[in-house]
Amino acid sequence: MAGRDITEGRGSATASIGRAIAVDLGITSSSSVWTNTDIAYDVALGGMPFIYAVSDERPYIRQTAPFNKPQFDNNQEPGEQSLTGWWIRSQSSFHSGIGIKFYDPSGGETTAHRFADSSNVDVFTKGQVTLLKETTNTTTSTGIYKLLSNVSGSTDVVTAYIPGSTTIKDITTTGSTNSTYATTASAIVDVVSNGTTLFIANATRIFYQTIGSTAALNNHYSTGTAAVKMAWVKQRLVAGIGTSIYELTGALGTTTLPTPAYTHPNSGWTWTSISESGSAIYASGYAGGTSAIYKFILSALGGMPTLTSGIVAAQLPIGEIINKIESYLGYLVIGTNKGVRVASISDTTGDLGYGPLIIEDNLGATAPRDFAFRDRFVYVTGSIGGCPGLYRIDLGNELETLRFAYAPDTFLSGVSGYATSVDFVGNSDQIAFTTSGSNGIAIQSTTVLAETGYIKTGKIRYGTLEPKNFKRLIARGSFTVGQTLLSSVVTNAGGTETEFDYIGYSSDVNPVEVITNQPEDAQEFLAYKFTLSRDATDTTLGPTFKGYQIKSTIATPRVRLIKFPVYCFDTETDKYNTLVGYEGRAFDRIRLLEDIEKTGDVITWQDLSIGESQQAVIEEVSFTRMTPPDRRFDGFGGIIEITIRTV
Repeated sequence: MAGRDITEGRGSATASIGRAIAVDLGITSSSSVWTNTDIAYDVALGGMPFIYAVSDERPYIRQTAPFNKPQFDNNQEPGEQSLTGWWIRSQSSFHSGIGIKFYDPSGGETTAHRFADSSNVDVFTKGQVTLLKETTNTTTSTGIYKLLSNVSGSTDVVTAYIPGSTTIKDITTTGSTNSTYATTASAIVDVVSNGTTLFIANATRIFYQTIGSTAALNNHYSTGTAAVKMAWVKQRLVAGIGTSIYELTGALGTTTLPTPAYTHPNSGWTWTSISESGSAIYASGYAGGTSAIYKFILSALGGMPTLTSGIVAAQLPIGEIINKIESYLGYLVIGTNKGVRVASISDTTGDLGYGPLIIEDNLGATAPRDFAFRDRFVYVTGSIGGCPGLYRIDLGNELETLRFAYAPDTFLSGVSGYATSVDFVGNSDQIAFTTSGSNGIAIQSTTVLAETGYIKTGKIRYGTLEPKNFKRLIARGSFTVGQTLLSSVVTNAGGTETEFDYIGYSSDVNPVEVITNQPEDAQEFLAYKFTLSRDATDTTLGPTFKGYQIKSTIATPRVRLIKFPVYCFDTETDKYNTLVGYEGRAFDRIRLLEDIEKTGDVITWQDLSIGESQQAVIEEVSFTRMTPPDRRFDGFGGIIEITIRTV
């Protein structure tokens, strides 16, 4: 290229123009840096140096880049994003139960009214959380009790027996024995009732007795085995005896078993439960790790047909063993060693379509499972925090197909193990359950509230992984009795949790918004815990928690927009009057700068005049061709205004 060849940072004057230009421009890659040698440049972008052209008309500007995008409120609950400055998150109902890890309510009803965990609180009334009634031990005895559904008909009695014992007895809510029904000298294996008569099985025979009678038992069917599971379904006694299913429709006192309706071909098969629906009778069982539910459709004459091969209504995954089935509100509730499922029932064929595990409570293959029903709820035995207790499923709130809302319910604190059997006391709504240890029967109070209970939210992250400063918290509800403690829950690196208590609302402390300075550091997410305590004077009263609101700010490091002008002429002179350049240099530099801008790559920005250096992206390049301002600048060129965003 002809013309002046004043260079700095280049090879010899005889070197090729292509190589000389690259060295002179300082560009090797977008990550390059520049070091001044002979020319005192002021600024460099990706190793490309310039001299500042700062003046009153073209100032150097630094400002904070916008970090919040404009937003509008499209939430189901208006107001969540209507305020500026704060990031808001609130929750006003918890009736969809537990089962979420993160609370991102954009998921709709299935997330907006759910939470992570609870204990001793009732969440199933929309818009409020209250303490459950207290549960206490009433009867202690070695062995696992089995509760019988409303045998006595009394409102203050629950009927129970211990499998392996020889007695069945009514137990009052105070724990005393109301009456004892005589049984055989050998161990009881199962008991059912049709409302007026008890059917009692031991290792050799099925007996019967009128409810309320303490006379000797009457002989019924001879079984010759302890493998007996009975149920009163479709107005008849159906029993799984050994590997066979029998319809026991003979007169009371009949001793010879009829022809079985079905015999399983696997000699190792064990029947575990029998139930009914509108069109079928169901029997569950297992052999090894295989478990299934069989169905029996009644004949036109109303009897169970004799089957040469079983009709499988549902086959569970290998290793999941069914130990309890019971129909309610058009569903079949299935209890297994892994937890609880709910199945839909075909009105015409009796076919089953079961859903996923709702409650995952792995108690082991030999642990029993039991249900009790009231209104739209299913009460399920299990282990609550390692203690015997109940879960509650809301069949009126289907979150997904055959997945229903559920939450932990009442439990017996201070005792390890799991609940084995559950039923209501007499005709009342008072619930009782038995335990796996030597703690007998636990009965829930009708008046006294649990001493404490809590609800813990899902981890709140606002749908982004960016760090946040969680700064304000307020709870809503009625706090004039008892106390409500507000806390945050931090998940540590190892998965453990740390709680920070903020304030306790009570009759002496109004529900004010509190500053939450703990944890001190910004967090990706944070959960909150609200602990309810009953009144210290009147144990029948406690607070009502109705919801909460938190306020946070984004903790993402702020970035800067830096706008500055630089000279771009063929020939330039630095502040020490040292010349650099050649003819065509200005346009080469403009083109290379635009190429860097086009890729959007991160480059190194250096303010060589003050020694500052940051990573940045070019937001805008604007070139204005001008007459050289004085004799120090010459040839084609002008002013480039560059805007960068630090990253």
